[in-house]
Amino acid sequence: MKVAITEFVTLDGVSQGPGSSTEDTSDGFTRGGWLVPHMDEAFVRCASEWLDLADGLLLGRRTYAAFARDWPRITDPDDPFTERMNSLPKYVVSSTIEAESWPPTTVLRGDPANAVRDLKARPGRELQVHGSARLGSALLSAGLVDTLRLAVAPAVLGSGRRLLTHPAAATGLRLVRHEATKQGLLLLEYEVTGAASFGDYEGVTDLR
Repeated sequence: MKVAITEFVTLDGVSQGPGSSTEDTSDGFTRGGWLVPHMDEAFVRCASEWLDLADGLLLGRRTYAAFARDWPRITDPDDPFTERMNSLPKYVVSSTIEAESWPPTTVLRGDPANAVRDLKARPGRELQVHGSARLGSALLSAGLVDTLRLAVAPAVLGSGRRLLTHPAAATGLRLVRHEATKQGLLLLEYEVTGAASFGDYEGVTDLR
């Protein structure tokens, strides 16, 4: 299976609390709900297409606890995500969770990179990281991520937990899909290409 990261971020890289003011108030965060004003049919369609590719969800402890609390409570039959989010296999990286509260769940203990390598060796399509910014950053630095998908909101928050903060490895990406919605979201899909490339600018005649 491939590992794909799906994240909602602001222009300054904040990924905390996109869906509501109470979604994630850890560390005193008070600016949640920043994605909601920009959600529209194009965003829902794209996010649903991304989720269609998942054969499992790969989550950190904090995101797992929030999802396990919220997703089973959604009863709207027209919600395009609920059935899949609740029924997909969940893999949670944690050394502290005592019981699985959101079936079907498997707790991955020990070294996260080794556990994810074992999962990648299994047949299937994608293991998708949703939320779980720390886990996503660690897996990207370890060279275990194949795809990075971002929904970028036109907002600058100035505070909050950020995605991809100080990764241990310089990683190269190739843009394979992009779309701008009427509500101002940028929907971006990148393929991880390995180590990042570097160079020195010598002039416009040397540009490709």
